[in-house]
Amino acid sequence: MLATLIRHVVLLLGAALLPWAGIFAEAAEVSFQTDVAAVISKAGCNLGTCHGNATGKGGFKMSLRGGDLDYDFAALVQDQFGRRVNALSPEESLLLLKATQAVAHEGGKRFDRDSWEYRTLREWISRGAQRSVPGEPKLTQIEVTPREQFLSAPASSVQIKVLAKYSDGSTRDVTQFACYEVVNVAVAEVSAHGLVTRKASGETTVVARYLHLQEPVRLAFVPARPDFRWAKPKPHNLVDEHVFAKLQTLRMNPSELASDEVFLRRAYLDLLGILPTAEEARRFADHAGKLAADPKFKAPSSRLTTLDRRAALVDELLERGEFADYWALKWADLLRVEEKTLDAKGMQDFHNWIRGSLARGKPMDQFTRELIASRGSTYANPEANFYRANRTPVIRAEAVAQVFLGTRLQCAQCHNHPFDRWTQDDYYDWAALFARVDYKILTNNRQDRNDKHEFIGEQIVYLARKGHVTNPRTDKAAEPRFLGASKQDFEHKDELEALADWMTRPDNPLFARSQVNRIWFHLMGRGIVDPIDDFRATNPASHPALLDALTSVFVKSGYNLRHVIRLIMNSRAYQAASAPNDTNAEDETNYSRAVVRRLTAEQMFDTLHQVAGVTPEFANFPVGTRAAELPGARLQGRRGRRTQLSPDLFMNIFGKPPRLTVCECERSAETTMSQAFQMISGPSVNELLTQSSNRLGPLLEAKPANRDLVEELYWVVLTRPPTATELSKSLAHLDAAKERRTGAEDLLWSLVNAKEFLLRR
Repeated sequence: MLATLIRHVVLLLGAALLPWAGIFAEAAEVSFQTDVAAVISKAGCNLGTCHGNATGKGGFKMSLRGGDLDYDFAALVQDQFGRRVNALSPEESLLLLKATQAVAHEGGKRFDRDSWEYRTLREWISRGAQRSVPGEPKLTQIEVTPREQFLSAPASSVQIKVLAKYSDGSTRDVTQFACYEVVNVAVAEVSAHGLVTRKASGETTVVARYLHLQEPVRLAFVPARPDFRWAKPKPHNLVDEHVFAKLQTLRMNPSELASDEVFLRRAYLDLLGILPTAEEARRFADHAGKLAADPKFKAPSSRLTTLDRRAALVDELLERGEFADYWALKWADLLRVEEKTLDAKGMQDFHNWIRGSLARGKPMDQFTRELIASRGSTYANPEANFYRANRTPVIRAEAVAQVFLGTRLQCAQCHNHPFDRWTQDDYYDWAALFARVDYKILTNNRQDRNDKHEFIGEQIVYLARKGHVTNPRTDKAAEPRFLGASKQDFEHKDELEALADWMTRPDNPLFARSQVNRIWFHLMGRGIVDPIDDFRATNPASHPALLDALTSVFVKSGYNLRHVIRLIMNSRAYQAASAPNDTNAEDETNYSRAVVRRLTAEQMFDTLHQVAGVTPEFANFPVGTRAAELPGARLQGRRGRRTQLSPDLFMNIFGKPPRLTVCECERSAETTMSQAFQMISGPSVNELLTQSSNRLGPLLEAKPANRDLVEELYWVVLTRPPTATELSKSLAHLDAAKERRTGAEDLLWSLVNAKEFLLRR
């Protein structure tokens, strides 16, 4: 412990300032594993932009961020020319000459000759550039302070401190030796020594890294707002308690509650993927009908509270068949339900299995166990199509980790994960769990003989007697092992059954947390951990206590999907309006207001047909089947029909994923000019609106007054009545139209191109 301390002081101050340091020379020997590796990382030599690149730089390659010190030592010391490290003349070592730019170096000057970095490397080289020092302790942990801090203006900076803990019980302040990175560079900047300075108000994360360990620091720079007063909104449930606690700390008030009309539309879109009918919208707005008749309220409709009516609506929608349709669509995206790989029957059977599971309320842990442990005929056992879509051990391993554990392992395939704890050994041992999955292809009537990824015909998924994955680091067969676990004992189960049980155990937080986060994302527009399938220490949750609370509720409910949805939707945070107030206009991460987002491809297609009163038709499916009900990624309209949107074209333009990956990011929510052209002047939308048998036909045949016509179309398309100004302008347009039908078509066109229709508010 004394040697570690003395070495630290010597390297920082320099031998010139400590003439007595020679007394402790033997004790203060520099270690490659801690001191030299820290210098290389601090100088940025092993980053992906420099020698840590997959192909290296300038003919010299190191492991990314020091993930493999044995490799780095060999690259430095065992270089064939002996120039990088020259033990006979340390100052002539290229390692020092290039870093100080005494000779040309594309990476520029990394440190000075009088720096602690130079002294460390020179001392190590002069002592023979050894790989290890006898009895040297190993780094076991770093402690970073603060872990979280809110700085209210005028406070504008905070110093991060890093304490290293070693296997011999010693500790060392390594603040100056650690590396620092800011996630949101627009909010703050960090110095080489860990001083974080405000650039703008907002939140960011600073990652402190020392050797192979890293920890995040969450920081929020809060504006002064001297006139701020907490509005004291009343929490509806535990969701609001956590959300409001942080908002108050950030000096931010939540937006007002959304109106009934906005909430109604939001709930229908989020749960069913469609709009309420005009009749359903009017009934909800008038507090009448089935809600008032429900005996559990024991009150006339006029006395029903907003919470009562909204809670009852959520309960009603959760039991409708369209809920299973729409949420099956989300899982079909993730599980790659796609015809080219599964064939038409396999795709339809797999989709039916997913939808049926959701419709019956199958617990999500059971749903997952059945998928992970699945095998058998892809027709008789549809869940086995999960493995039919993921054909190799590494693809299966990455898919399972990302979809069910919220973990992206891809970076660990080639090297230790630079931003997470997973090593290359973890990656290949995990992949080895899926090595014995094999396929018996009974028939393959592929249409394209040159496409090896197309399968048409029944397949049998089974576990072969043998199968292995080779770890390229060791060039040996990897040993099947759960993520983060030691040597595995499968307790007389095969590896897939054991894995299915391990993943869904109540004491395994990875599964439940990732599923709760995904539910939250679909309802709130952003994950508590975001991206939603990237759980790691360096990507912390915006509300960790809320995520823990929801996870606990999910597990205690028996992994009940509807239970968590109901809890979130009954919160005030979910029911907030999208309009900002003077405190939360810049907020995008704390759920102080609803996130405005564009309707999805299926929502857009289905709601356009719904408001136009045109029945969609798809080849090989019953008339009236909605886009959200279709099992696959490719959609074909019925041939010979020009009076409906071209499904494939429309879906592609509005971001429907081809289902080639298991990432939510494959579905695009971006707005584009192509979408604007499709809606404003596209012939397909125009044909929907001008079709003689659409909604306008029977509506005009009834010869309603213009006022009634306008109000009906507003309720149908925007789920609300027109304002006085809207009514006046709409009536003026209808009165001026040469033909009433043309005027009505113009009005309908303007409504489907309104932001209220195109966006989920």
